[in-house]
Amino acid sequence: MIRLLLQGDCWLILPVILPLLGALLSFLLKKQPRLPGVLGALVTFFASAALAWKLVSHGGGRYYLGGWQPPLGISLRADGPAVLMVLMTAVTGLAVSVYAGGYFQSRINKRGEEQRHLAQERSFWPLWLLLWAALNGMFLSADIFNMYVTLELVALSSVGLTALSGKPASQVAAMRYLLVSLLGSLSFLLGVAFLYKVHGSLDLLAIGAALSLAPAVVMAMVLISVGLMLKTALFPFHFWLPPAHANALAPVSAILSGLVINGAWYLFFRFWQGVLPLVGEGAATLLAVLGGVAIVWGAYQAFCQQRLKMLVAYSTVAQIGYLFIIFPLMEMGPEQGAAAVFYFVISHSCAKAAMFLAAGTLFLQVGHDRISDLDGVRQVLPKTTFAFALGGLSLMGLPPTGGFIAKYMYLSQAVSQERWWLVAVIVAGSCLAAVYICRAVAHILSPRLVAVAGPVVVAASMEWSALALALVAMLLGFVGPLVLHLIEVAG
Repeated sequence: MIRLLLQGDCWLILPVILPLLGALLSFLLKKQPRLPGVLGALVTFFASAALAWKLVSHGGGRYYLGGWQPPLGISLRADGPAVLMVLMTAVTGLAVSVYAGGYFQSRINKRGEEQRHLAQERSFWPLWLLLWAALNGMFLSADIFNMYVTLELVALSSVGLTALSGKPASQVAAMRYLLVSLLGSLSFLLGVAFLYKVHGSLDLLAIGAALSLAPAVVMAMVLISVGLMLKTALFPFHFWLPPAHANALAPVSAILSGLVINGAWYLFFRFWQGVLPLVGEGAATLLAVLGGVAIVWGAYQAFCQQRLKMLVAYSTVAQIGYLFIIFPLMEMGPEQGAAAVFYFVISHSCAKAAMFLAAGTLFLQVGHDRISDLDGVRQVLPKTTFAFALGGLSLMGLPPTGGFIAKYMYLSQAVSQERWWLVAVIVAGSCLAAVYICRAVAHILSPRLVAVAGPVVVAASMEWSALALALVAMLLGFVGPLVLHLIEVAG
């Protein structure tokens, strides 16, 4: 059957169908949801890898669900950026799934709270795999209404995962996340309605081919952009992100920061890719200014935090800024700009997820994540502390990490276009990241011996999965040509 699927374009549905089936099985098998959850993650990873291989060897493809053609049908499209995002989600998602298996097992073994942690695990796997299926559907969607549907599924699953810990802080953060997400979804849907009214089609390629700066189209792009900026948490819409990411369970924090944020930005990029030549430099510069402020403000707030997870959460606010300062650089070199930003996206996904997983392991072992009281923890969890430090190197943009390659490409574009203020923002952002990351790493790697024995013995899979993601973020600095070739493959 798989061979038959790979011969046609219907192989595109596998990365969507497989995690959906895994979510259904993990929901039905409530007594043991971990097994179908991890197996679902594994087969989805291989399906995503097969999709990337198919793209490189045979080119892109398009599949119409049920045989319905545009403008009525739902279609999936595979090109370089879409498949790269699917592959990024597969790598990060598999590591998070392996981590989650050990994470919940370690928490369940804690005396006195077995039932609460069992209930959390039963809810985690269906929600997580549903979110994974929705992300893949969003990346591969070729029509804008299906993008809205999958975006909404991602948001609702994310809110459920955020509230999973049951703590008052996480529930408040989840409710705030829900309200902001609903506002963003409503704005996005109104924009879709305007575009459909003007063009009579929901197909993104058809709309892009006929796009103009008619008043209704301008209003549509404003609504869509504001909705997606809310979901991406670009400054000044970032207020919901730090409490949601910092108070969620460790695997959930990694999912939200490493995947969900990047997914919302991907839709923003897809829409602006077509409209950017029409709107001129002013709108692109405005996005870059907001991105630059996000870099500086997020870094300052990260430096001021006393908790490790809050530091990593505010670091996400800063890193989001790099996703938006690329738009002025794409006016003269769209291909090079797209390559730089997608390289940054995949590096950020692996590094940030690794840091959140490592922070969760430290919290589980020590019983807290106060930075000033983490001295000596490397003697108990050496692989975890090494993973956190490696992820931090990628965020700083130091060689030989993937973050270095991405920022080098950013700087090359900015220098060639003589946009010196962007050069200053990128360099300043890297220096500020080095300050707040070194502040945390100085305590984590401190040789001073402090009692760090906690109530929970962490599983080995938790340490290895975080380290594997951090190593991937570093190895991305050595496989640049392969990744760039995948980005350039047209659908």
